[in-house]
Amino acid sequence: MSETLPIIRLTPCPKGYTKDLDKAVSPAQTIAHVQERLAAVNLDILAETRRVDVGRLGIPVYLSVCGADAREIMPTRKQMGKGSSPEQARASALMELMERFAFFSFWQERPHMIRATWSEAEARFGDRMLPLEAMLRSVDDRLAPEQARRVLDLTPWQFYPATHLLSGRTVWLPLDWFKLLSEFNGTSAGNSAEESLLQGLSELVERHACCRADRERPRTPTIDPAGCDDPILKKLLSSFEREGVRLVLKDFSLGMPLPTVAALAWDPATFPQSSEIIFTAGTAASPAKAAIRAVTEVAQLAGDFCTQACYEASGLPKFTSLEQAAWLLEGPVAALSSLPGVESGDIRDELLAALRGLAPLEVYAVETTHPDLGIPAHYSIAPGLSFRERDRNQSLGLFVGRKLAEEADADQALAGLAVLEECYPQAHFLPFFRGMLALRAEQWDAARDLFNAALPLQPDNDAAALAAFYAGYAETLQGRWQEALPALVRAVELCPEMKEYGNLLGVARFKAGRYAEAAEAFAAVLRVDKGSALDLANLGLCRKFLGQKEEAARHLRTALELDPSLDFARKHLAELES
Repeated sequence: MSETLPIIRLTPCPKGYTKDLDKAVSPAQTIAHVQERLAAVNLDILAETRRVDVGRLGIPVYLSVCGADAREIMPTRKQMGKGSSPEQARASALMELMERFAFFSFWQERPHMIRATWSEAEARFGDRMLPLEAMLRSVDDRLAPEQARRVLDLTPWQFYPATHLLSGRTVWLPLDWFKLLSEFNGTSAGNSAEESLLQGLSELVERHACCRADRERPRTPTIDPAGCDDPILKKLLSSFEREGVRLVLKDFSLGMPLPTVAALAWDPATFPQSSEIIFTAGTAASPAKAAIRAVTEVAQLAGDFCTQACYEASGLPKFTSLEQAAWLLEGPVAALSSLPGVESGDIRDELLAALRGLAPLEVYAVETTHPDLGIPAHYSIAPGLSFRERDRNQSLGLFVGRKLAEEADADQALAGLAVLEECYPQAHFLPFFRGMLALRAEQWDAARDLFNAALPLQPDNDAAALAAFYAGYAETLQGRWQEALPALVRAVELCPEMKEYGNLLGVARFKAGRYAEAAEAFAAVLRVDKGSALDLANLGLCRKFLGQKEEAARHLRTALELDPSLDFARKHLAELES
């Protein structure tokens, strides 16, 4: 059986291109190879690639737009790519699509996966099984082993033969558990397996470092731009200086073997009217390449600091004022060369050095290469590395409870939650998940009561806001818009950056005939995401019902420019213009 299982074998991978990023081949060769593979398969994966920056910074940004087959399985319709040259940016956009298409195709096919409970898998795979300690480490849980086993046995998992990258041995692990924790964080594609795997590991390290920096707010070194002697990096930095855009580089490596450079950038001349504060990071084998990744990522997110572009925060928070970023400007000045690194002439050697440097953390990977495309793609897993978008109150019980509430039948889920209550007495998530089960059963009042009961138990504002939101949502499902308002107001107060909360508050106020207050809610959402066509259209409707026809028409026109499919906005605009 083991001979037929997929296994990743690392081989020497000398660098064939080192100008702005370290790759096995040049960007031009990457583009040619991807285009050749796309032409050879009977799949509509790529509709087009196009350059989308306006040229102000001179740092190219490309878009790869999904074709019909890609749209069927992927949650996104387009991917962005950046680089110091048009070729690198275009290659980046193409490889981003190859990575995501391979990953979602893999989960659709689920090859070699075996469905089993944790105890069944232990009996079947023995010492080839991921240690239970790694599962606990993945969510920083200190539950006793016998209780952890009991919790994990509440639901079946999809076990897959991953490769332990440092030793090359096969380890069976519950792959859907790690997908539940990290979604597609750790996915990668490359010109070779080694290039792809180092890219995936770099992303895991970057997200971990950013999560720690965001939650702990440590004083970190500010990198002296005068000491950045890499010619490509110097050219990129001069582009910002030429346009008057402020750029601060920070050392976010935080003891990791790979260097992580964070970048904070804003344009005093255009913020906040037509630009945003950008906060992002890059990780690579060397400090210079990490800085280049961070700076080109700024360009990708910023829309040249003059186009009203609106980016969605992921690895790091999004600031709406410079005061929020004040903690970043503290710390000593340091040379870029003082950051750690594993730079070598061979990508495999860099990967192995990074893996050794992460010890005692272990890294596993799964090959997700699409069988028809043949472009190396992987999913990397490192139990113990953090991820900002994962619940900070994480535990085995929290994620198993979520899986039960979302997927199990009602009797199994309720029995499972009773077991969780024995293992996690008075846990904050128990009444919340019972509320989710009531919601699934369309028991709206019971769900509302359970969410309200969960609210005071929540350990932080994010968790409390979610409980309040669902309490209000349960009321809206009965058309009780006025009754939903107190809970929805509470959710927005607790977590104003969550635009979904503000949107439903605006809808509830509108349905309750409170048009001015609804307009305030939609305007607040647009301060978080000024590119939200739906909220712009909703704001236009509020203005229309308030008799502010010119302003209403302006908002509706802008919404339709952003999203022509908003038929209700078109109808109301036509009424205003008739």
